[in-house]
Amino acid sequence: MATRAAIKGEAARLRQLFENAGGVPVETDVLQPADTLLDLYGEDIRARAYVTSDALRGEQMLRPDFTVPVVQMHMADGAEPARYTYSGAVFRRQEDDTRRANEYQQVGYEVFDRTDPAGADAEVFALFHKALDGLNLRAATGDIGILMAAVAGLKTTQRRQAALARHIWRPTRFRALMERFSGQTDVPESRQKLLACDDPWANSGAMIGLRSRAEIDQRIAGLREDAQAAPLSMEEVSLIDAILQVRAKTPKALEHLKEISADLPAIRPAVARFEQRAEALDDRGIDVEALDFAASYGRTHMEYYDGFVFGFYAENHPEMPPVATGGRYDALTRMLGDGAEIPAVGGVIRPDLVLELGAGA
Repeated sequence: MATRAAIKGEAARLRQLFENAGGVPVETDVLQPADTLLDLYGEDIRARAYVTSDALRGEQMLRPDFTVPVVQMHMADGAEPARYTYSGAVFRRQEDDTRRANEYQQVGYEVFDRTDPAGADAEVFALFHKALDGLNLRAATGDIGILMAAVAGLKTTQRRQAALARHIWRPTRFRALMERFSGQTDVPESRQKLLACDDPWANSGAMIGLRSRAEIDQRIAGLREDAQAAPLSMEEVSLIDAILQVRAKTPKALEHLKEISADLPAIRPAVARFEQRAEALDDRGIDVEALDFAASYGRTHMEYYDGFVFGFYAENHPEMPPVATGGRYDALTRMLGDGAEIPAVGGVIRPDLVLELGAGA
């Protein structure tokens, strides 16, 4: 195992590569306001973050990643276009696997540029590909934006579209919603009884919990609206399934998605962006003929990404986490920009894993 000093030295080497590419070095606080992260990820983040508090600043979290604070910094006073690099420790609670580190170094590179999103995607991926050259890693790519576009194009209520979009990163829950909205599974009996009541508050006890009566009434009204909505067609369900099953080298995957878009026009702009990105990658010397693409990639661990996603993996070490990950997060800039937004893409590398793999080469 590499020493802390060696890891910091490798982090400095990687950050210098990113500085040479135009990244401006930035620093972020180790303690981050919990409310921002909870708004983005929901209460689920508590299971993998270290939470503390003080009387003046309220609830805080040890930095789980750099992207959120870097986006906040840029949206507050960053110039356009902008490129940043950083390095430092991040913290993740580990409850299931003691072999995985709960504190480790990350080195990152972020691009904020609205002129050429496909070119920026290719720039970041190609830079990481170069930084990891010689480690015999497999590159995986995907595009969350295609599935998001498909959900937005479904012929159903906005409430159902929003529910599906919210759970894109939770495949099991997403599948359950698709089956319920298409009538393949029954509405739970407890919900049926609730919706059948003329007055759900009849014989109710004292109010407990944090939700107000108005919020509960709004939720019940939404459930009643959903119960009256027509089911999703099985054709649309099949098209969603077809997208999720696309897994091939980039040219073949693009071909499959173009075929699907003939029956699902809502994804055509996202597929066109995929094609533009493939051309930009080719222009930067990436062998797209050999580049893996999976439409479902990134759905379990990349919650704020909404477009291109990528990762680099050591296939000879299946127990090892990804050496690098990244992707596009335009929506995050909108959420943190107080009305402003800018296309953005970036990624992070773990220098400890780079050293471990290099030592075994």
